[in-house]
Amino acid sequence: MEFTTRNKKPSVCNCLNLRRASQAITHVYDELLKPCGLRVNQFSLLAHIKSLEPVSVSDLALAMRLDRTTLVRNLRSLEEQGFIEDIAATGTRSRQLKLTERGLKLTLEAEAVWSEAQNSLVNYLGKEEVAALTELLSKIEALVP
Repeated sequence: MEFTTRNKKPSVCNCLNLRRASQAITHVYDELLKPCGLRVNQFSLLAHIKSLEPVSVSDLALAMRLDRTTLVRNLRSLEEQGFIEDIAATGTRSRQLKLTERGLKLTLEAEAVWSEAQNSLVNYLGKEEVAALTELLSKIEALVP
């Protein structure tokens, strides 16, 4: 993917600059994933479930560092579309999520598109800059327990 850049003046507010950058990168990934019928947050959920399955909602929330309430709301849509299922024994309180065959097929298809987005970002910014960005973002995230 080729990026068309626009000269935009940064804010004096670091928080606003990070939010704008987050919105921009989310837009790029969402556009690339659009043919799969997914948004990047949905793809991320499916990919995490694939790598952890079967996984409880609590463990998934911990692994993704997401609020459980937000996670449950986002999982509902994927479950209704038949991409994930709860395989916990009847009567148990803890859900055990896994991908359905349909969900696995979609996730594998979307992984190729996601890789294209990753590579496009590396090509645009440069390998060293992406590594530095990742390090800085991790440092910022560490501000909150």
